[in-house]
Amino acid sequence: MARIGVLIETGAGSVKKSNFGVITAARDAGKNDVVALLIGEKPSDAAVLGGYGASKIVVITAGDDLEKSPDRQAQALTKAIEQLKLDGLLGLASTRGRDIFARLAAILDQSLVSDAVGIDFDARTARKSHFSGKTFATIAFNSDTILCTIRPNAIEAAEASADSTEETLAVTLDVPVQLTVIEEKKGDADKVDLTEADTIITGGRPIGSAENYQMLEECAQLMGAAVGASRAAVDAGYASHGMQVGQTGKTVSPRLYIGCGLSGSVQHFAGMKTSKVIVAVNTDKDAPIFQKCDYGIIGDMFEVVPLLTEVLKEQSA
Repeated sequence: MARIGVLIETGAGSVKKSNFGVITAARDAGKNDVVALLIGEKPSDAAVLGGYGASKIVVITAGDDLEKSPDRQAQALTKAIEQLKLDGLLGLASTRGRDIFARLAAILDQSLVSDAVGIDFDARTARKSHFSGKTFATIAFNSDTILCTIRPNAIEAAEASADSTEETLAVTLDVPVQLTVIEEKKGDADKVDLTEADTIITGGRPIGSAENYQMLEECAQLMGAAVGASRAAVDAGYASHGMQVGQTGKTVSPRLYIGCGLSGSVQHFAGMKTSKVIVAVNTDKDAPIFQKCDYGIIGDMFEVVPLLTEVLKEQSA
């Protein structure tokens, strides 16, 4: 049985639910022992990690500046891997995860697979999307320690209650701080994070204006969904880059992805290909998106979305 660590990410003082799929991957149907690693302050709901199979929850501490320095976080993780005798470390392929794992791989001089959609511990391989989602590659780890980030929501979370224990691991770091995060500015804090969302409704360039996104926002609120945008809509100034889904935007894997006015370009498809169910709404019956979706609606988004919103309002009432 291998011992696999999972770097847990938090938001607003709580454990992000996208961590659960990573723990499920690390547990490998009970073959591995999973250690959940938290850096800095422990969230109040940390115990929920045991419900998905984490046998131990470890809070890593190393001074007041640890949470503000990705360099020191990576250094602290090297100490944790050594002291906890971990055979591998998984995390989310988020902005933070990509940053820390790249630094960690460099420090350890170990190979790293980023943004994987599957992992096989027996074969020591990971599976990830390549060439704008046109194909998948199976990559073999040639290092002693498996380092891998998993695409958020790419792996279905499965509950597996474990009698988890909690402990604090204080590590001493002798490397000077190279980078310190002074301030984080976040917009639309009350909205659902795209990478965390179970449902996403995205508008393409035909939406016509930034004001028209309110139509999608209203529908999304009723579904508990996040609102995304295509690169064309962002380039046109209709939406912020933080909303962009695609090769040059965010990579998402929701249960339901609703694309409104999307042509279905390769670049956009690369960012949402692993969605469980894809619904397309487009007036052009020959749009490429209809060759890639599970359900297609040939119609005007300005008619279809308000109709969906009304149905959702009736159901919620």
